[in-house]
This record gives sequence, C-alpha cells and structure tokens, in this order.
Amino acid sequence: MFENAFLEACSKLHPAVPFLFYGPLTLGLLGWGLHARRTTLGTSAVFVPLGLLTWVVMEYCIHRYVFHWEGRGPFTRRLHEVVHGYHHKYPDDPMRLVMPLGASAPVVALIGGMLWCVGRPAQMLPYFVGIVWGYVAYDCIHWATHAHAPRTAWGRKLRAHHMAHHFATPDRNFGISNRWMDRLMGSDGRRDRTR
Repeated sequence: MFENAFLEACSKLHPAVPFLFYGPLTLGLLGWGLHARRTTLGTSAVFVPLGLLTWVVMEYCIHRYVFHWEGRGPFTRRLHEVVHGYHHKYPDDPMRLVMPLGASAPVVALIGGMLWCVGRPAQMLPYFVGIVWGYVAYDCIHWATHAHAPRTAWGRKLRAHHMAHHFATPDRNFGISNRWMDRLMGSDGRRDRTR
C-alpha cells in the first residue's frame, strides 16, 4: 500500500490490538470515574448505551460519507485509496481488517477531548466509554465478517450484507456491525440475481 517501509508497517495491525488497547483503557477510565465519584452506576447504565447508539450512527456516516468519498483530484483520490480504497481492492488482507492505532487513537482522543469540553463528566465519561466500546465491537465484527465463517443466522446475515457491499453493491450496505441503519437510511441493497 505504501512505498515507505515505516508507513507500510504502521498500516498493518493484528485484529486483537484494538480490543487489547481500548478495553483496559476504557474499563480503567470508567472504574476511575465510578471510584472517584465522577459518575454513578445509574448514570453509566443510561449513557454507555447512548454512546453505543451514537457509535452506530457514526459508523454508518463515516463509512458512507467519508470512506466512500473518492475526491476529485490526485491528492483526494490517493487519500481515499489509503483510507478505504485499498480495503475494497484487497478485502481479505488479514492485517488490514481493523483500523491501525495511528488512525483510531487521534480520533478517539479528539472525541474524548470534545466531550471533556462539554464539562459534564458524570454523563460524558460513560458516554465516551460507550462510543469507544461501539468502535471496538465494530472492529471485531468487521474482522470476523471477513476472517471467519459465521455460525449463527445473525452472523450469516451480517456477513452476506457486508460481502454484498464489497462484491455486488458498493454504493449500498454501509452498516457493518448492524443492518438496521441501512434500512433506516434507504441504503439497504442486495445483488440482483437476474444479472
């Protein structure tokens, strides 16, 4: 993907890394918030799920409107190629199925910083944790849809939905960890079997 050996190495990541990096980080943050009485279990029980739901909307919007924007000039087309185009050309590259930390960590830090500026840690801390947990779940699910044959009906439907996006309808099926956002946004699509 890159001619530079350092950038090439940085673009690859073992699929367990997001879970191993963000899991302890967010559990520690939430544990600290509860221990320091910055938030409560009741508040967390409301705001972690709200963060998860926010991630589902973010995932859909990022995939549809950022990752699939190809740009008009050579720089923006190359940016698209690096950010998402390579994944569509080589969808089974096992070391590029999750987002590298060099790309995800700045975004996570930016979201955390913006939520910190809101100034309501009782709500924003568990909300942030929910967003990050949603992201980690997405990375794990995306990796699994490419790397493993699903064992459940839900997994088979989700995999078929995402593989249709890759191989039949790249302008449809933007929800990766879910399918309901595509139905809600009118972008649910399956391959026309008559073609």
